[in-house]
Amino acid sequence: MAPIVRFAPSPTGFIHVGNARTALFNWLFALREGGRFLLRFDDTDAKRSRSDLAEAISRDLAWLGIEPAATYRQSDRLALYADAADRLKAGGRLYACYETAEELEARRQSQRRRGLPPVYDRAALRLTVAERSALEAQGRRPHWRFLLGSPAAERAAGEIAWRDLFRGPQAIDLGSLSDPVLVREDGTYPYTLPSVADDIDMGTTHVIRGEDHVTNTAVQVELFRALGAAEPGFGHHNLLVNAEGEGLSKRMGSQSVASYRDAGYEAMAVASLAVLIGTSEAVEPALDLADLARRFAPARVSRAPARFDEAELAAVNARLLHVLPWPAVADRLDSLGVGGGEAFWNAVRKNCVRLADARVWWDLVNGAPPAAAVAEADDAAFIAAAAELLPAEPWDSSTWSAWIGAVKAATGRSGKRLFMPLRLALTGLDHGPELAALLPFIGRSNTLARLALSRPR
Repeated sequence: MAPIVRFAPSPTGFIHVGNARTALFNWLFALREGGRFLLRFDDTDAKRSRSDLAEAISRDLAWLGIEPAATYRQSDRLALYADAADRLKAGGRLYACYETAEELEARRQSQRRRGLPPVYDRAALRLTVAERSALEAQGRRPHWRFLLGSPAAERAAGEIAWRDLFRGPQAIDLGSLSDPVLVREDGTYPYTLPSVADDIDMGTTHVIRGEDHVTNTAVQVELFRALGAAEPGFGHHNLLVNAEGEGLSKRMGSQSVASYRDAGYEAMAVASLAVLIGTSEAVEPALDLADLARRFAPARVSRAPARFDEAELAAVNARLLHVLPWPAVADRLDSLGVGGGEAFWNAVRKNCVRLADARVWWDLVNGAPPAAAVAEADDAAFIAAAAELLPAEPWDSSTWSAWIGAVKAATGRSGKRLFMPLRLALTGLDHGPELAALLPFIGRSNTLARLALSRPR
């Protein structure tokens, strides 16, 4: 059966590269296996969820090349969750609890002082009908907990085991967990029940997410089974941290996908680094997601957190630009006001870190003479001699070689003493694209003007 995966962000902030890693892992898994990718907005938190942020997340995914087969919003599916809760109540797996947050915290502190794990003691299961009625008469409204394992003990017993796509055999002792709250006092739902109900309804076959959800998996496996459904396969990948080893947060806006797009990075550079960092694969830019899918496999992902360094992103972005063919950038260069066609792109692409750098080189060859075009005192006569030997137009890629050969023969200079004064005079820089490629774009009259302006300090 073809796999069905999902990416389920909360629209409470912009997604960062760590979120993008999860989305891309799901997309690449589906791409490799011929499956479907679903986008589900977990927006049951009405106070913090925003439709504009959902739209922004969709734009970010589209920029990365991810195209969901379908998009869902949990706020449209509340009836499904109510039905699941009713079924759990009828089966004795969802029970009413009346403790306040303060009472629960005091109980946890007491357990810690006694050397016990701060796990809910199932006191609500021991309430009589009269006691529940008295609590409700006080104005208390129940929250509802999911019964893990058996109701016969104060703590759940047993172990939930699964074979993780990334981590191999995993097991969680249910006794280490509190019975989770699935329905709050106000009737709203935390993450767990809607997620499982959706996965059942949508036919999710694999849940791929960050390793911070490992413990949640035991609860969710129990919940799938309680609702009469087989659980999907699970995979928990390592997390991304920043260059300093700190966790990423979409609420802080740190390292958001949108910020990298706005800064002019290539989508495939961001995707390549987000996917390949922290794996056994070399971090080299992929040309497209199909190429990246061929390099992705859960078994190649390490267990340690992976550092997403913006300096490395810049290097990956540059390497990608260096191999991008003209058709891949033609329209974008045109929108940047860069002319010269394919010949100019081939001339400058290896000197671009971001695509917008091509405009810098275009302005350099077409604009005013560079301010830094100043010769050393002993170069003045050399530059004057070079100007006298400048070939007539038309110029092409062979013009530089012919000119520099004539200058070398006339002046006796070679190596850096031959090339560098001319480069400085023509570009104002001691580095840059090959002058053989740039010279035809500078043109003869502009070249003569720049040579004439070059004066000793």
